[in-house]
Amino acid sequence: MKPTGRATIADVAQAAGVSKATVSRFLNHRERLLSPDIAARVEAAIAQLAYSPSPMAQALSHGRSRLIGLIVADITNPYSVAVLRGAEKACQDAGYLVMLFNLGNESEREREAIDALAGYQVDGFILNTLGRGSGVFDAVALHGKPAVLVDRRHAGMHTDFVSLDNEAAMKATCDHLVEGGFRELLYVTEPLAGVSSRRERTAAFGACVTANGPRMAGEVFESVEGEQQALDDALAALRKRARRGRRAAVVAGNAVVTLRVAQAMARLGWQFGADLGFVGFVGFDDPEWASLIGPGLSTVAQPTDDIGRAAASCLIDRLRGLESPPRQLLLPGQLQVRGSSKAPVPA
Repeated sequence: MKPTGRATIADVAQAAGVSKATVSRFLNHRERLLSPDIAARVEAAIAQLAYSPSPMAQALSHGRSRLIGLIVADITNPYSVAVLRGAEKACQDAGYLVMLFNLGNESEREREAIDALAGYQVDGFILNTLGRGSGVFDAVALHGKPAVLVDRRHAGMHTDFVSLDNEAAMKATCDHLVEGGFRELLYVTEPLAGVSSRRERTAAFGACVTANGPRMAGEVFESVEGEQQALDDALAALRKRARRGRRAAVVAGNAVVTLRVAQAMARLGWQFGADLGFVGFVGFDDPEWASLIGPGLSTVAQPTDDIGRAAASCLIDRLRGLESPPRQLLLPGQLQVRGSSKAPVPA
């Protein structure tokens, strides 16, 4: 009699008149340990009951769950979503599934996230977290799972790391602005707050300004969410310098800052690329709406799909036994030049 519901290994064993251990040997292709008669009985019982072994149970019996834990700082950030898609595709191609934990930008949840995913027996972690403190390092070390960091480094955590090449991307941005005649630059970033990608871009901006010597002046402004007046004042000061004959431009550290700058421009009644006192713009990240604002916003497009795929590949290499010093993969960005940073056409 076929049992109601999904058949279990115990049902197969009972139907074949053997032990569960015998059924397990058959399922794990160890028929050589069974007599032809017993193997035939187990095979017939499996067919009769339409038994299908649980992939999770099979994986765990071999010490692997085929699950990858992916932790992101903020799932509403388009960067995180795009990286997740790339990582998920690579994991699927390799026969793994992804379990996602969203921190919601709450750094105190990092330890909770790693503990929760470890409870599901994930084989390893891909971490696009906030990059502050030692909580992630301590938690990953505690569970003994391999991990790959994306975009943000963690102090003391020596593991594979995949990111945009921030230095090269910022250099390409500054070179483009210098060639366009921009001489006064304002770099607007979210608070550095120990976040490695923000620190790297800020340092690269400073290096670019220094390298261009007297041809260029640069200033860094840390934009805090909700503090609109300070950003408005910084942009107004930049525009005054532009009206004194030195073309000025804003460089935004990510898509969040790009939106803040666009909102500030609207509050001030300005338009990107408009008439005398032109204030140019280039932003890191390339949101879908960048081409729709004003003459189109120039951006540095990150290779998010490639970053996600590379992070997954690094982790899978480790799961397959790769032993080597930690690898660092810095992928090139693509400068998308639109109207906001083009040099004016001579009259």
